[in-house]
Amino acid sequence: MPGGGADAGRPEEPDADAEQLGATVAALTEDDIGPARRRQLLTRLVAQTRARGIADLYKPKAAIRWMTDTVAEVAPRVPIRDLATLRKHFPGLDDEALAERLIRNAARTTAGVGAAGGGVAAVEWAVTPTLLSAPVLLAAETVAVVAVELKLIGELHQVHRVPLPPGGAQRAVALMHSWATQRGINPMMPGVGVSAVLGTAARRELRDSLLRRFGRNLTTLGPFLTGAAVAGYLNRRATRTLGDQLRKDLHFQARALPRKNP
Repeated sequence: MPGGGADAGRPEEPDADAEQLGATVAALTEDDIGPARRRQLLTRLVAQTRARGIADLYKPKAAIRWMTDTVAEVAPRVPIRDLATLRKHFPGLDDEALAERLIRNAARTTAGVGAAGGGVAAVEWAVTPTLLSAPVLLAAETVAVVAVELKLIGELHQVHRVPLPPGGAQRAVALMHSWATQRGINPMMPGVGVSAVLGTAARRELRDSLLRRFGRNLTTLGPFLTGAAVAGYLNRRATRTLGDQLRKDLHFQARALPRKNP
C-alpha cells in the first residue's frame, strides 16, 4: 500500500496479512451469524485494517485507494457456493425462490454489518479519543459489505447458470466489475489479469462505487445507536437494490445462453 512504510522490506508478510484479512472477511459473509459474532469479526477486521497502515486512511484519496486495493486482495478469497451446494443449503427452492433467498440473506448480512459497526461506533463516542479510529472502522465496514455483495453476485450467477470465469484472479476481476456496474458478467468477455483490468476504466468504476459506499457508511458514526439503525437500513436497501438489478440482468443473459441441467 502506498505510504505503508511499516511493510517495506518485508515481502512475505503482506501475503500472510492478506490471507488473515481474507479469512476474516470470508467469515463475515456467512449466512445467519449472530450479532455478537459479527461484532467480534468486525472488531478483528478493524484491528487488521489498522495493522495495514492507519496513517493513510486519514487522507480521503488514500483511503479509497486502500479500499480498492484491499477489495482486490480479498475478492479471490470470497467463498462462492456452486449450484449443487446452494441446493443442499436451501432444499426445495426453485431458481426464483433461491435467488430471492440469497438476496434476502445478503441484505440481512450487510444490515448486520452496519449495525455491528454502529455498535462499535457507539463505544467510540463514549470514549472520545478513540474516535481517531473512525476512518479504520469505516474502511473495514465498507470492505466487509462489498465482500458480502461480491458473494451474492457470484451465487446469483450460479443460480442463473451464467458462467463465472475460471481461476481466482479472473473471477475476482469479473465480480468486481459486476459489482461496480451492477450488471451481470459477460461470459464472452476475454479473460484478463487483475492488474490489467484494475489499471483501466474498471478500476475507476470500482473506486467511484467504493467512494459512494464509504460516504454512505458515515452514518455508522452517528451518536449512540442511531448510527447502527441508519447504517443497517441503508446497507440492507443498497444490497437489495443491487440484487434485484443484477437478477434482472441475469434473466436476460440466461435466456441467451444454452440451458444446462443443475
